[in-house]
Amino acid sequence: MLLKKEREEVVEYGKKMISEGLTSGTSGNISIYNKEKNLMAISPSGIGYFDTKPEDVVIMNLKGEVIEGDRKPSSEWALHTAMYEVKADCRAVVHTHSMYCTVFASLRQPLKAVHYVIADSGVAEVPCAPYETFGTKELAKSAAKTIGNSDAVLLANHGMLACGGDIKSAYSLASGMEYCAELQYRCMCIGKPVVLDNKEMEIVMEKFKNYGQKK
Repeated sequence: MLLKKEREEVVEYGKKMISEGLTSGTSGNISIYNKEKNLMAISPSGIGYFDTKPEDVVIMNLKGEVIEGDRKPSSEWALHTAMYEVKADCRAVVHTHSMYCTVFASLRQPLKAVHYVIADSGVAEVPCAPYETFGTKELAKSAAKTIGNSDAVLLANHGMLACGGDIKSAYSLASGMEYCAELQYRCMCIGKPVVLDNKEMEIVMEKFKNYGQKK
């Protein structure tokens, strides 16, 4: 079985994603990229996360060709391959339909620095990509063009996408951006949020580079 470890992680984090409310039903998708083998393990289309087994996870190359697996890959496979092509350090992608990120995606508004933790995305403002139909190469191109230096991007009237150096960091970013989106929403319900300025966010992003334990 190709990419056995990656397949197991796709299953594991798919269950986390549904259990922690970052998506619902069979929406959303996860992939992990093995750069040495130039192959991607991606969740299958339309199978419940708790029903998905490692052998259901599909192995593809970045051209969109299925290399191993009997299942149909996620309809958003092009969205994932686009991230691996435009972001050199990306090794995992988590695409969710989390409630508050999708609220701002439907408003076509960016996530702003209402809380400093947005710095985990690498920018002070997470952009929103223009709308394109789900599961199309046009959507992949829209996201790839919009994401820029950010590791996260909202997808208009759709959801959000997070990239990481591994699946743990990609998932953590997706969760963190949902927290930021909920906070921004709740602040807007009461008044006008105070957004941290660029000078402060530059300080925060520099501090984030040395946050946590050394590997």
